[in-house]
Amino acid sequence: QVHLVESGGGLVQPGDALRLSCTVSGFTLPYYVIGWFRQAPGKGREGVSCIETYDDRQYYTDSVKGRFTISRDNAKNTVHLQMNNLKPEDTGVYYCAAGFSAGWDPAEYNYWGQGTQVTVSS
Repeated sequence: QVHLVESGGGLVQPGDALRLSCTVSGFTLPYYVIGWFRQAPGKGREGVSCIETYDDRQYYTDSVKGRFTISRDNAKNTVHLQMNNLKPEDTGVYYCAAGFSAGWDPAEYNYWGQGTQVTVSS
């Protein structure tokens, strides 16, 4: 049975950093794309970053380039999202998802975690 579990969310101030983790079970990491999405209140789910865990190719949406870094630890079946210089507009529930092709369409991803809340506020 496939499971994805996010952790690392919290309440921080603008300019602070957080590191999210996505631990997967039920499948072997180096055959999937792992994506991070976020959803702010009243808005749709937005793709933030994704990584092809078999070749380490990484993708970022424009609003997080230079601030967020995605990485993978295949031995631990875990993908991290390091988020630096956080802004209030980064607030939302962050989800990780597993699929077979990199992209920003949530429909391309087959498995989802339950999400972790990130709140950036002064």
